[in-house]
Amino acid sequence: MDVKAASNGVSTIEDRILRITGYYGYYPGYSSHQREEASENRTENINPDNNVKTRCQTCTSAFFKIFWGFLVILSVSSSWVGTTQIVKVTYKNFHCPFFMTWFSTNWNIMFFPVYYSGHLASAQEKQTLIKKIRECSRIFGEEGLTLRLFLKRTAPFSILWTLTNYLYLLALKKLTATDVSALFCCNKAFVFLLSWIVLKDKFMGVRVPKITDTNLQTILFTPHDIKKLLNLLDTTKTIVAAIMAITGIVMMAYADGFHGDSIIGVALVVGSASTSALYKVLFKMFLGSANFGEAAYFISTLGFFNLIFISSAPVILYFTKVEYWSSFSALPWGYLCGVAGLWLAFNILVNVGVVLTYPILISIGTVLSVPGNAAVDLMKHEVIFSMVRLTATTIICIGFLLMLLPEEWDEITLRFINRLKEKKNEDQTEDTTESSVHTRSRSRANGTVSIPLA
Repeated sequence: MDVKAASNGVSTIEDRILRITGYYGYYPGYSSHQREEASENRTENINPDNNVKTRCQTCTSAFFKIFWGFLVILSVSSSWVGTTQIVKVTYKNFHCPFFMTWFSTNWNIMFFPVYYSGHLASAQEKQTLIKKIRECSRIFGEEGLTLRLFLKRTAPFSILWTLTNYLYLLALKKLTATDVSALFCCNKAFVFLLSWIVLKDKFMGVRVPKITDTNLQTILFTPHDIKKLLNLLDTTKTIVAAIMAITGIVMMAYADGFHGDSIIGVALVVGSASTSALYKVLFKMFLGSANFGEAAYFISTLGFFNLIFISSAPVILYFTKVEYWSSFSALPWGYLCGVAGLWLAFNILVNVGVVLTYPILISIGTVLSVPGNAAVDLMKHEVIFSMVRLTATTIICIGFLLMLLPEEWDEITLRFINRLKEKKNEDQTEDTTESSVHTRSRSRANGTVSIPLA
């Protein structure tokens, strides 16, 4: 769950979709992270004389972000691959996906204690547990967490969380781990598609600047026109990525002829990716961009809600023998704890990684789980991948990576074009100066003075 926009200005895909789709009423809620960023920006504006020192600190910070990024990439991909593969192994003797989902979600309660332990170990100014809880609970509002807000805010997100994980585990029974992890990468594209349904405002495209005779004479557009063109390309890029995701889904279903377990498995993964996308869009709309402490507190509340209100569901499934086991001693507790532990580690790494490095690197770690699962399926389970499945997986991954292109790429391109234009003007000025000096010197040698025309 990407719950925080990086302080370096690289926005997450959910923030970009809210902008692209014209949702100008988007309000980030009560995020202390944004209040801290605003105060930092004011401090930087007050001290403009420390440019050299700031640049050195920026380079050092970028280096450490990239270094930590590689570690987070490996950890995120490994934890997600491990979770998926252990579920496949557990299914050999124990097929109770909802019980596994409920059991793993209960472990989310430990998220905030883990965060607070890290706070006590690393923070210079340590806060008491009660004070930290009050500070992090402001994600629900200035009054903190109340019973009404607990039910109003936590219930829909807890249901979406459970549906996402439950459908994902169900799909692992029908498809290989590689297919499921690849199809789940479509959730970024579904964020874009679902935003048109969830958000009230309709899509507001960017008008292409009209090419006039003046544009043709100067060959270059104005910076404002170029900005609108690049903004249009950013929107088009997102649409192309969504189309590629849909194409990959259709090809994956076609691999087995649109029948059997394949089409059911594809439908389950698509449902899981859709609920995940809906979760992210709603989180951005109602709760805004949370810092690490607020995210840990919120996920822990999801665990409490799951333990209190959803515990009746596995009991009902047990007595109706939909998900039945002989005794508690027969349960594969080792595998269950392994799945729950790796799932918790994945969520912690995603949220910690956003603090340590760039969000795009965390998303890359997620997509790297696809080749990781493919390697395990090929070597351990001896799975043979058809050309159609390989092509579908490749298309989905390319669309996923296309979605990850930062929003600032258009500004970078604009600056690059301006630099080229400035450099071209400087070269023309130097050539004119050199030709003027050469003409004057030659004229003086002939006993005349010639002034070149401008």
